[in-house]
Amino acid sequence: MTEHAASHRRRRHSRRRRRARVRRVLLVGLVVVSVLAAAGGWVTFRGWQARAHLVNAAGLAKDLSAQVLDGDVARAQRTLAALQEQAGAARGATGDPVWWLGQGIPYAGDNLTAVRQISVAVDDLARLAFPTLLRVDLASLVPKQGRLDVGRLRAVAAEVSAADQAVRRTADRLRAVPTRGLVAQVRDAVTALREELDRLGGLTSAADRGVRLLPPLLGADGPRSYLLVSQNPAELRATGGMFGAYAVLRADSGRIRLAGQGNATDLQYFDPPLKVDPEMRRLWSDLPGMYPADVNLSPNFPTAAALYREMVRRRTGITVDGVLAVDPVMLSYLLNVIGPVTVPDGPALAGGTAVRTLLSDSYRDLDVKAQDAFYARAASGVFDALFTRTVDPRALLTVISRSIQERRILFWSVRSDEQRAVAGTRLAGQLPERDTVPTVGVFLNDGSGAKLGYYLRFSATLTVGACQPDGRRELRLRVTVHSTAPRSGLTESVTGMALSGDKYTARTLVSVHTPSGGAVLAGRLDGRATAMGGGLDRRRQVAVATVEVGPGQTRTLDVTLLTGQNGTGTADLVLTPTVTPWTTQITTAPRCEQ
Repeated sequence: MTEHAASHRRRRHSRRRRRARVRRVLLVGLVVVSVLAAAGGWVTFRGWQARAHLVNAAGLAKDLSAQVLDGDVARAQRTLAALQEQAGAARGATGDPVWWLGQGIPYAGDNLTAVRQISVAVDDLARLAFPTLLRVDLASLVPKQGRLDVGRLRAVAAEVSAADQAVRRTADRLRAVPTRGLVAQVRDAVTALREELDRLGGLTSAADRGVRLLPPLLGADGPRSYLLVSQNPAELRATGGMFGAYAVLRADSGRIRLAGQGNATDLQYFDPPLKVDPEMRRLWSDLPGMYPADVNLSPNFPTAAALYREMVRRRTGITVDGVLAVDPVMLSYLLNVIGPVTVPDGPALAGGTAVRTLLSDSYRDLDVKAQDAFYARAASGVFDALFTRTVDPRALLTVISRSIQERRILFWSVRSDEQRAVAGTRLAGQLPERDTVPTVGVFLNDGSGAKLGYYLRFSATLTVGACQPDGRRELRLRVTVHSTAPRSGLTESVTGMALSGDKYTARTLVSVHTPSGGAVLAGRLDGRATAMGGGLDRRRQVAVATVEVGPGQTRTLDVTLLTGQNGTGTADLVLTPTVTPWTTQITTAPRCEQ
C-alpha cells in the first residue's frame, strides 16, 4: 500500500471515529435531556400531588387545632387520622431521590426545598404534637366548680411539655427557611404556616408553663398565699401602673379564696426606707423603698414585688409566697371569656366597658379610698368568677398568652426554683440579662401624681442604623406621646397636683434602656436637644427624659443609641403596657461585616 493510500485510510478512519463520538455525545445528550425532562415532569407531577395534600392538610390542621382546644375528642380523632394521611402523603411526595436532586437546581431548588420543609413541618405536627395534645384534653386544664384539678395537671405535665417542644422545634425549622426569591404561592404558604405555628406555640407554651407551675402554686404540696396587685395605668409606672390596691389570696389543693384586701395608702410610707439596689437609688433616689406607690419606678418586677411584699408584711403581719400583678386591660380580656361580673358596692364589669369603668368612671363617681377598694374587689371578683364559671379553654389560653405577651400579667415567687421557671419569660417582668438580639426598653412613669395616663397614646419606631468600626450598631428610637384628654371637666382625683402648671397637661418620665453593653448618644424633643438624666440598670445605660403633653398635643422624643458589640441587623423593643396598645415598628438592616 502506497503512503498516500495509507494516509487516506487513516483520515477516513479518523472521520468515522469523530462521527461515532458525535453520535455518542448526541445520544448521551438526548438521554440526559430525556432524563431531565422526565425528572422535571416527575418533580412537577409530585409537586402537584404535594400541593393537593398540603392544601388538604392545612385545612385539617386548623380544624384539629380548634377541636383539640375545645375538647371535642371524638371529632378530633377523626380529623387527626385524615390529617396524618394527607401530611404523610405530602411528605412522601417531596422525599424521593428525584425531588432531592431537584433541590440543587438554581432558583427552582429553593422553592422545592421550601415545599419539602412545609411538608415535613405539617407531618411532624400530625405525628408528634397533635396526638399528644389530644391525649391531654386541654379542657381539663381550666377551673371547674371552684377549683383546678392539680392532680390532673401533674399527670399530664410530661405530655404537654413534649407537645410544646414538638411545636417549637417545628417552628424553629420553618423559621430557618429563607423566603427571599420564593415564588409567591410558596412564600405565602411558608408565612401562613409560621403564623399558625406561632399561634399554636403560644398556646402550648402557656399550657406547658401552667401544668408545671400551677400545682405547687395552687397548694398541691401545702397551702399558699399571694398578693393579687392591681396595676393602675391611669397613673403610669414602669411595669404598667401604680400599685393602688391588693387582695390577699389563699390557695389550697387547687381551690382559691379571698382572705383580705388593702391598698397602698393604708401602707403609708417607710422612714427609714427599705433597702434598694444602689443603681436604682441613683436613678430614683429612695422613693421605691419609701412609698408603696413607687416600688415599680424601675421596670424590674421581681424587685418591685419583693419591696411591696415586705411593706405589706411590716404593716399587716401578713407574709405571702408571691405577688401576681394584673391590670384592667387584662381583666377586660378575661371578662370577654367569662362574661360580666357584679362587683359588691360598685358597678358591674363587662369586657367592652371594664377599662373605662375602672380608669375613668370610677374617678367621677368614687372618692380616692373607695376607688382603691373597688379595684381590689374588681380584680378578686373576676378571678373568683374565673374559677367558678364554665370557661372555654381555647379562649382562656388565648387570653393568658396574649396578656403575658403584652406584659399585662406578671408573677414573682419567693421560691427560687419557681422563679427560675418563669425567668426569661415576659411573665417575669424583666429585661433579659443578656440580649439574644439588641433589646431596647422604653418605660413610662407619671411625673405629676395625676391619673391622666388613661388619655395618653404612645407609639415607638426603632430603626437599625449604621455599623460602627468596632462592630457596634447605631439605633434610632422615636417615641411619640399624644394626649386625648379634654380641656375641662375632670375631677381633682384625675388631674392630681398639677406640678406642670396646667392641671390637664400630663407629665411623663420616659426611661430609655439601651441594649446590654450599649450607650446613649443623644436625645431630642420635638427636634431640639433635650436634657436627659442618666444611670445604669445592670449592663444597660438608662436615659430619662421628661415629656409634657397638653390636651390634643403630640410630642416626639428621638434618642440615638449604640448596641453592644453585636452587629446583627435586627432589634427588639420592650415597653410599659398602657391603656391602649402601643403602635410599634422596627426597621431592620443587613448584618455588619466583621
